[in-house]
Amino acid sequence: MNIEEWKSQIKRGTLEYSILLMIDKRAYYGYEIISELERHPILAAKESTIYPLLRRLLGEGFLSSFWQETTQGLPPRKYYSITDKGREYLNAMTVQWNSLLTAIEEIKGE
Repeated sequence: MNIEEWKSQIKRGTLEYSILLMIDKRAYYGYEIISELERHPILAAKESTIYPLLRRLLGEGFLSSFWQETTQGLPPRKYYSITDKGREYLNAMTVQWNSLLTAIEEIKGE
């Protein structure tokens, strides 16, 4: 395995968590999520990855969505917000994430 394959595995395992963390703060529309993730190259992902993930999170009841008109005359945007069920899932993910970070730090010896 090379470093690019390893980075891809890390990304697959953390995109869902990262998106839920973002949406927990405020509602986002799809392209805005993609743009925000691009600010962090390790998390950058294409539409073909993000939109199916958003549909799955909607289907599982972790997100809800609504359409909002734009003021610039552009088509309406579909915004995603976290549900109570999604927040519970995010909280459980955070516990596991923190446990993982603690374990890695202990293994590194810090």
